[in-house]
Amino acid sequence: MCGIVGVFTKKLAVQLTYDGLQMLQHRGQDASGMASCDNRTFYLHKNNGLLSEVFNQDNLMKLKGNMCIGHVRYPTAGCSSSTEAQPFYVNSPYGIVLAHNGNLTNTKEIQKQLYHNNLRHINTSSDSEVLLNVFAHALSERNSVSATKDDIFYAVEQVHKICKGGYAVVALIAGVGMVAFRDPNGIRPLCFGSVGIGKETSYMVASESVAFDITGFTRVGDILPGEVLFIDKKGNSFRKKCAGDKPIRPCLFEYVYLSRPDSVLDDIPVDQSRTNMGFALANKIKKQW
Repeated sequence: MCGIVGVFTKKLAVQLTYDGLQMLQHRGQDASGMASCDNRTFYLHKNNGLLSEVFNQDNLMKLKGNMCIGHVRYPTAGCSSSTEAQPFYVNSPYGIVLAHNGNLTNTKEIQKQLYHNNLRHINTSSDSEVLLNVFAHALSERNSVSATKDDIFYAVEQVHKICKGGYAVVALIAGVGMVAFRDPNGIRPLCFGSVGIGKETSYMVASESVAFDITGFTRVGDILPGEVLFIDKKGNSFRKKCAGDKPIRPCLFEYVYLSRPDSVLDDIPVDQSRTNMGFALANKIKKQW
């Protein structure tokens, strides 16, 4: 499990991202990282450790720009080296930074395909870097000088076709905008919220809705299984389902263990779900005994 946050605002995004990640620190305590984007320039800082250990006032001030993504890591794939702290970066096309929560089940197969068919080198054992390169290559196939929403939707469709497993993703594309999407089965959660009106609207996506509570965002809902949310550089938002209908299979452990009880996932309050499961278990025991 990991925690991810993405922010698009008209102001500096780094503090909102950091505050949102603090609310998700329980999801990962091995490594922390953030990447911001100021027009076409990325600023990245990441390392092993808690947020309070990795970030200080000096390196936070260096993360400039109105878009920012963050990640707190609990390593379930790859290794615990700081080289596998997220977000990950590729320079082509456009420049992309990406953070991912979940696990791919066909990582080795994809890695071979990326090398032999697309001449893309994966530098770590992280499935997140593999997913990033699948997305990046699909986007490059469109051969656009500046990616459009249709290019983004196409790239996410290809990710859904190629990548198997559970994943919630947030990414920044230099000079283009912020992208967030979720696997077709909805295994890993991804919520989004907003604050402001019209052109002044700011957006946040996060693994859990508790990230909104401290940052002043209002929960809008969840990114649906197989859906993509794209916020372009002007602040226009677009949503599209980029995968065919598949059974919705959220991870049970999100409700019984991983998520905070004051979170709301897929419109279900986590605390209430635990109470309901307790009643169901009690009734089962009564019937059996």
